[in-house]
Amino acid sequence: MSGDRTGRYLNRELSWLAFNERVLEEAQDPGTPLLERLKFAAIVASNLDEFFMVRVAGLQHAVEDGDESPDIAGLTPSQQLTAVSARAHEMVASLYRLTIDELMPALEKAGVRIVAWKDLGRAHQVALSTFFREQLLPVLTPLAIDLPRPFPLLSSLSLNLALRLDAAPGETARRLAIVQVPPALTRLVQLAEAGGVSFVLLEEIISAHLPSLFPGQPILDSAVIRLARDAELEFDDEGGRTQLELVERELRHRRRSGVVRLEVGTDASDELVALLREQLDISEDDVYAVPGPLDLRVLMGLTDLPGLDALRDPPAQPVDVLTEVQDADLFSVLEERDVLLQHPYDCYDPVVTLLEQAADDPDVLAIKQTLYRTSTGSPFIASLLRAAEQNKQVTVLVELTARFDEERNIRWARALEEAGAHVIYGVYGYKTHAKICMIVRRTREGLKRYVHLGTGNYNERTARIYTDVGLLTTSEAIAEDATAVFSTLTGYSDPPRLKKLVMAPTGLRRRMLKMIARERRRAESGQAAEIVAKMNSLADAEIIDALYGASQAGVKIRLNVRGICELRPGVPDLSANIEVVSIVDRYLEHARIYYFANGGEDEVYLASADWMTRNLDKRVELMFPVEHPEHKARVIYTLRAMFRDTVKSRWLDADGVYRRRPLAKGESPFRVQEHLQEEARRLASLARDRAGVTFRPETSATPPSRRKRG
Repeated sequence: MSGDRTGRYLNRELSWLAFNERVLEEAQDPGTPLLERLKFAAIVASNLDEFFMVRVAGLQHAVEDGDESPDIAGLTPSQQLTAVSARAHEMVASLYRLTIDELMPALEKAGVRIVAWKDLGRAHQVALSTFFREQLLPVLTPLAIDLPRPFPLLSSLSLNLALRLDAAPGETARRLAIVQVPPALTRLVQLAEAGGVSFVLLEEIISAHLPSLFPGQPILDSAVIRLARDAELEFDDEGGRTQLELVERELRHRRRSGVVRLEVGTDASDELVALLREQLDISEDDVYAVPGPLDLRVLMGLTDLPGLDALRDPPAQPVDVLTEVQDADLFSVLEERDVLLQHPYDCYDPVVTLLEQAADDPDVLAIKQTLYRTSTGSPFIASLLRAAEQNKQVTVLVELTARFDEERNIRWARALEEAGAHVIYGVYGYKTHAKICMIVRRTREGLKRYVHLGTGNYNERTARIYTDVGLLTTSEAIAEDATAVFSTLTGYSDPPRLKKLVMAPTGLRRRMLKMIARERRRAESGQAAEIVAKMNSLADAEIIDALYGASQAGVKIRLNVRGICELRPGVPDLSANIEVVSIVDRYLEHARIYYFANGGEDEVYLASADWMTRNLDKRVELMFPVEHPEHKARVIYTLRAMFRDTVKSRWLDADGVYRRRPLAKGESPFRVQEHLQEEARRLASLARDRAGVTFRPETSATPPSRRKRG
């Protein structure tokens, strides 16, 4: 996986590609329901888009700038580009073989087809020609390309038809033309027929009618094409622009940035591809010719078709941690105890409900929250808007530079400002990735602060498909820290002195290294020492070196790393005591959990941060402790269960290759996500039995959370 296979580290980019290969394995697995396989195939394609627009673009910039400094694995940017290109081409070929040879035929057997124009009957072609004239033709804009008219600015990831036209009368040069496939129209055009469901792709309909777009012009050949452009934002604050203006300017720049990949159908002629390469100034390695529909994200549109439940994973209903009575008055619940939520096994509703109740409760005076990625039509935004309109003090830190969510975040930020909220557009020089919300409320005992901290975004949709952990608490120490954190983010102040929370970039790296070193010292003194951690990615040389040192001292280290891992485990005299497992399954593993044995005084932390340089040094992140004994036990149980999985786990070996481990004799298959879902149900049932039945008289028609006191 790295340039130096005897070295200490693995290459980041190749490690990411290995992760996407594990996602592809899920699409290839015949034991996975068909529509779930389609979903995984679409995710592989989407992941590759982002990888090219961000990581490959960065490598290309380095090469163009003459930067030949090696990464920690010993590979220069040009060497990385060569290795990445070979691996990515192989992955794309595997993805299309799977789609064309297995998934689409299986889908057709289930009654769902994507039909090529040439395979349509006469009646369907006539009907679609009418559709073209009435619905498509007025929208299309054919663009000619010649000397006075440069190659048009095609949007990144948009579908287009490229054509070669014969030379005009009296000229010798053949011409190029472009027709964009309208992004506002559905790409899957359903055919009217009895029995089954059939679609034709929009680009196929346009392609069949190209002569009507270029009347009198001989078309030599045509092909569907798709570009991916550099998506990195580069900020320059000269000129006194605000952060909002800077992001808006860079988003406009992104639309015309350099091309990092060109996808074409395999039916594209060599002459057409050569013309496109010349116009786009890209190398042969940047061209990906595929034998099927471009942009396989289109497969995601087939996964929600009705009547195909047998082809999906069985529905999994999140567990209601709270009773209806408790849910109706969350403030009272939190005044009695903390609530730990493990999503998607536990219902996300309490987090949404808390903000909804806060917006409407006349006793709530202030709400402060960070927002990184949220959903379209977010209930969090709705609650914050409503609270601001009711003259509550609402402060929201909106991270404008959350990649690919920038435009949505700008819209929400402006709407919040118009409603009267105080909006902070991130922190200068750092991306705010922390997940925290604080509500200040008047009670009979005085002001009380209710805090939510989490490992995942405030997004009720991803909370059903991402595994994350959140804590709702009224802990005075955490509340004081939360107040200090928000004061730091919204005003001018020195880094806060925190009691319970740990913040990046000010103290998180130092605390992590200190806890790793503590385990190392315990091992060196002959004590049992252990580190167990769960994260999305591990990509920081200083942390890795600290783990190597702890391993050499005898610390048992188990790491559950979903994606990138630059650490090389199992190397004698270096990392022999380190194991790395990756789980790729129905839910995206997203929680960050850090456990340190601490001589029997277990310490457990949840965080928004991975062990990556960007998280530790370049982002505002928060780590918080899990201290309640029951909550701590549950988190530790979840963490350890990851290493028992025998169905969806892959183990990273010293050679940098991920491999499945065969079942031992007599060992039963264990699928951790299914087990944790059952465990959530068991714990909820125990809690209900323990609580019994409580009769509470209601003395007012107004719910307790909405009564105005004093």
